[in-house]
Amino acid sequence: MKRGRGNKSSGGSNPQLFVDTSQPYGNQYATPASGYDPAANYDPYYSPAQGAPPVAPTGPSFGGFQVPGQEFLQNPAMSNMAMQYGSQFVGQGTQYVQQNLENYVTTSRLKYYFAVDNAYVGKKLFLLMFPYTHSRWDVSYDQQNAPVAPRMDVNAPDLYIPVMAFVSYILTAGLVLGTQNRFNPEQLGIQSSTALGWLIIEILLLMFTLYVMSVQTNLRYLDIMAYAGYKYVGMILILVCGLFFQSGGYYMSLIWFSASLAFFLVRTLKLQILPHANEPVAHGSKRRVYLLLVIAGIQPVLMWWLTSYIMFPKK
Repeated sequence: MKRGRGNKSSGGSNPQLFVDTSQPYGNQYATPASGYDPAANYDPYYSPAQGAPPVAPTGPSFGGFQVPGQEFLQNPAMSNMAMQYGSQFVGQGTQYVQQNLENYVTTSRLKYYFAVDNAYVGKKLFLLMFPYTHSRWDVSYDQQNAPVAPRMDVNAPDLYIPVMAFVSYILTAGLVLGTQNRFNPEQLGIQSSTALGWLIIEILLLMFTLYVMSVQTNLRYLDIMAYAGYKYVGMILILVCGLFFQSGGYYMSLIWFSASLAFFLVRTLKLQILPHANEPVAHGSKRRVYLLLVIAGIQPVLMWWLTSYIMFPKK
């Protein structure tokens, strides 16, 4: 009886006790009897208890899963077609933006405000800080009765200095907050959105005032944006003086640049808002004088508002 059981085991009648090791591991279960196909029944959560080993996928995968659309990605014709449609879509979008932008902002007109050079920037910054030494304030015109480029006339408004001053103001504010241990990355976004919001409100209010008061001027909204953006130059100097000389340097620089900017705006905008400034002020021109004083007087208030809460945080 013992020999018979031994012969029964050695005869190979129990397949679970003897495994043919001559075949690769991945083919042990792919037998006609079981009908198991590893490639068709691939399970990424395979464990040995399931009875079938995993089979590596043949296409792109992420985390063991097949990437949808891998046949599309592997087809060169379909990929080229997708690239063509993508480039065509981007080109149409760019053309649409340019056409609509041209309706509101003329590209040639916008280029005029950035036609500056290093000499102009240096002269303009000196004029903003020391306007009392300047004598001529009118803007020069060419033979076609068009204003010359800013690089040819220091009295012409530009947008290069306001844009660069705005960015420098945000960075300077971050530096001041860092010295006070109040800086975090969100502060840059808060400072930029606050300053930009007040600038937009200021421009809209001035344009609305010009419309309501029916004041005919030579000012365009880009001119107003340029003149309103010059205050960021003084705000940078105010923050720097406050950083090195504390409250005394802050208030001294605030008073100096507020007076300088107000004087600069009055002398510059006087020729824009009051075309006949040399003549006696008529009864109908009083509102223009009031408007000129409001534009020049609101700049120091905004400069103080946008720098005081940075230098002197509320406890």
